[in-house]
Amino acid sequence: MTIVPSATAARPDQGVGPLLRAWREQRRVSQLELALRADSSARHISFIETGRSRPSEEMVLRLAEHLDVPVRERNALLLAAGYAPRFPETPLDDPALDALREGIERLIQGYEPYPALVFDAAYHVVAANRGIMMLLDGIPESLLRPPLNTMRLALHPEGLAPRIRNLREWRGHLLEQMRRQIALRRSESLRELYEEVSAYPVPAPETDDGPEQPDPVPYFALPMRIEHEGRTLSFISSTSTFNTPMDVTVAELAIETFLPADPSTVKYLHSLLP
Repeated sequence: MTIVPSATAARPDQGVGPLLRAWREQRRVSQLELALRADSSARHISFIETGRSRPSEEMVLRLAEHLDVPVRERNALLLAAGYAPRFPETPLDDPALDALREGIERLIQGYEPYPALVFDAAYHVVAANRGIMMLLDGIPESLLRPPLNTMRLALHPEGLAPRIRNLREWRGHLLEQMRRQIALRRSESLRELYEEVSAYPVPAPETDDGPEQPDPVPYFALPMRIEHEGRTLSFISSTSTFNTPMDVTVAELAIETFLPADPSTVKYLHSLLP
């Protein structure tokens, strides 16, 4: 399947103008529309994109905001315009992020017995609770070596894929999620991950849900239906990010929680992880 090209078509050494134009075209915004959003003029936007005018630092950040440019790439725009990066990239184990790490741990532990995890822009797991670890029982050690990757764990034929009863639908959901992220970020590593996991073979679908399958329920969103010790558990996932982050590391973190989608899943998890 074709992936939307990223803004890397414009090289940083070409200056900030081509980079901004690439982001504007990727977002499908006209020069006039961007000018109206940024309280500027289409003529000034044109001059910036062609290199006839050097934007101020404030203008670079304003245009990036209205083009929904990721925080990491805003630093790249500032550098291309001749300014210092505005947003730090603090290592997650830095003492400055102690409060963040502790808050994340409390959040996902407080969500138990339901599964929850935190991952970065490359879908690498940075924290997970007991609910997640329960679902990973029996996964080969080769897939559990750091850094754990959520997409590999879910779609690899030796990972969770054979246990997911509605794999084709869930796989489609995950790949579409990745395509959206590739369209938002200019990450070659993310593109390579997509090519890898989308090429995994898809196991034959299960035809027998077994005696433990609960009565059908009206799902309000696509569930992940996964087998665990002879039972079929159903979850609805939700992903959250931090509001207006001022650090690249924090901007790229996401918290995914799995809400039980039927009463039997709730009952089973509470009995397993009291």
